[in-house]
Amino acid sequence: MPNTKLALESSLKKLLLRKPLDKITINDLTADCGISRMSFYYHFRDIYDLVEWVCVEDGRRALQGKKTYETWQEGLGQIFEAVLENKPFILNVYRAVSRDKIESYLYKLTYSLIADVVEEKSAGTVLAEEDRAFIAEFYKYGFVGVMLDWIAEGMKSDYQEITRRVCVLMHGSIDNSVHNFKSSGK
Repeated sequence: MPNTKLALESSLKKLLLRKPLDKITINDLTADCGISRMSFYYHFRDIYDLVEWVCVEDGRRALQGKKTYETWQEGLGQIFEAVLENKPFILNVYRAVSRDKIESYLYKLTYSLIADVVEEKSAGTVLAEEDRAFIAEFYKYGFVGVMLDWIAEGMKSDYQEITRRVCVLMHGSIDNSVHNFKSSGK
């Protein structure tokens, strides 16, 4: 089963090099993979469901093992690398679907990264789950905003410099946020 999903991912990325997302049909995908339409629908509701799965899966692969306080900067860099590696795919999707969809994909990736870091930093504290989630959500929006601007500008800026600047800005911030929420006495 996972091989079918991976085959559909590969076909989608290949087809996106030749034509825009809104011109790709399920028949195009299934013909390229050599599978039936029913096999497609067994895994995905529509092409946009496949697109979301591909985005989240690429991000998950990029983040493997990089969701701790010591490695989150590397994880952020790897998200940028995964987006850049799939530049034709990402730019085509960015142009074909609403900005809200792209934001949703990126939010899933970055929230996963940040939530694990917040969880690690608040371990052993009495910090409420809603406060942990709020901290992760807050930083998620900043990361995604920076990445969306980078994508909108055609991914021309050096992502390593962007990552470096985010790291300088964030140095100690999550620790401070956890500490400040604990100290607020809520």
